[in-house]
Amino acid sequence: MVNQVEHHPRLTQKELQNFCKDKSIQFEAWSPLMQGQLLDNPVIKEIADKYQKSVAQVILRWDLQNGVVTIPKSTKEHRIVENAAVFDFELSIEDMERIDGLNQNERVGPDPDNFDF
Repeated sequence: MVNQVEHHPRLTQKELQNFCKDKSIQFEAWSPLMQGQLLDNPVIKEIADKYQKSVAQVILRWDLQNGVVTIPKSTKEHRIVENAAVFDFELSIEDMERIDGLNQNERVGPDPDNFDF
């Protein structure tokens, strides 16, 4: 089983992530870059500079290290290539925790718990 949900550093959904892991449900990120809104985040930018990577690569690597399947969307070839280049570095525990600390339970999509049908 796969559960595709909105997931990014400002909406980490750790409780849901743990539930899925306990039930052998693959957690998959929807809008992993928060529709581009995270690309100028100063904390992630600082981490990206440390690893000589882009902000997008750091976020995708954070997902990977958290066991989250992520399929970033782009129509630009250079971004597609960049998004795939996340296997040649690993974020430290401290950097993973810094990114986790950005959570604000902030959505860019509709809230499935409060949806007007």
